[in-house]
Amino acid sequence: MSGGARRGRGAVSNQAGRFESIRHAAIDDGWDSADELPPLRTRVTVDRSRSIIARNSSPDVPFDQSVNPYRGCEHGCVYCFARPTHAYLGLSAGLDFESRLFVKPDAARLLRDALRRPGYRCRVLALGTNTDPYQPIERRYRVMRQILELLAECSHPVSITTKSGLVERDIDLLAEMARCNLAQVSVSLTTLDRDLARRLEPRAAAPHRRLETIRRLSEAGIPVNVSVAPIIPLLTDPELETVLDAAVSAGAGSASYILLRLPLEVRELFEEWLADHYPLKAGHVMSLIRQCRGGRENDSTFGRRKRGAGPVAQLIRQRFQRARRHAGLDAAPPELDAGRFAAPAAAGQLMLL
Repeated sequence: MSGGARRGRGAVSNQAGRFESIRHAAIDDGWDSADELPPLRTRVTVDRSRSIIARNSSPDVPFDQSVNPYRGCEHGCVYCFARPTHAYLGLSAGLDFESRLFVKPDAARLLRDALRRPGYRCRVLALGTNTDPYQPIERRYRVMRQILELLAECSHPVSITTKSGLVERDIDLLAEMARCNLAQVSVSLTTLDRDLARRLEPRAAAPHRRLETIRRLSEAGIPVNVSVAPIIPLLTDPELETVLDAAVSAGAGSASYILLRLPLEVRELFEEWLADHYPLKAGHVMSLIRQCRGGRENDSTFGRRKRGAGPVAQLIRQRFQRARRHAGLDAAPPELDAGRFAAPAAAGQLMLL
């Protein structure tokens, strides 16, 4: 374990959020201590949000409404583009994001109220678009289970993105919904290298475990997309073809990818992580990222933020397209059926038989 990292955590530091007036800086005290830093415990706080559906109009994503049961994510993926959202809570995008979590225990009730409104128009509801809905604390709080029970009750289509094997717990609900063309799952698979995954995504499922999840979902009749996300130049892009071959062997039916994004605080966190874990590659990796982002570390322009631009990004795009065709993963994910939706009953209301 390298000097600045904590076991089981992704970020190396816990710098103040961008809205804070106080900044902290690490200094060398001259003792050159090689002692491992103590474990950082996870703290969970109840989030009393009064609304639950987030809406967007981005042309880069295939959905316009989503639900996020949790804020922050214990998986600790250092590259997570959602990290900067913790700044709105007065917290750090670094270690705070993966250790100070917020749960929405009323999510299913709030969603039921939203789905019952007269003006609600049924469209695919995306889960896992910001933080993973199946992160470890879901075992205790079961917010996703409650949401899926509600969506199954009213025949509402759902698309889930996760890198956790915990989604297998809900195969009973998802398989029944999939039989009516109401559910699909996208499993994020960044690398097959266990050591790299342990450093990059310390509390997410191991690569072989995600392949097993793809297999079990597929065997249950649930459409599975493999999301090679993010592709990191030099670190993970050499595995692109191997990842897709492994995914199709496990039962995936389609594939997608996202090039690494480094918005706001994520840029500095990722550079710290590189310097700590892969110091000899750090400069080369960042150079390739800049070549994909018009000379900058990040480009948030619609149409380019997920794929990048320039020769390096174009080469990755061509390799992905070729590998996807070779693996037989170039079919589009199924278009889920929104026509079956029936508004749910009020909470506690008895159903007429």
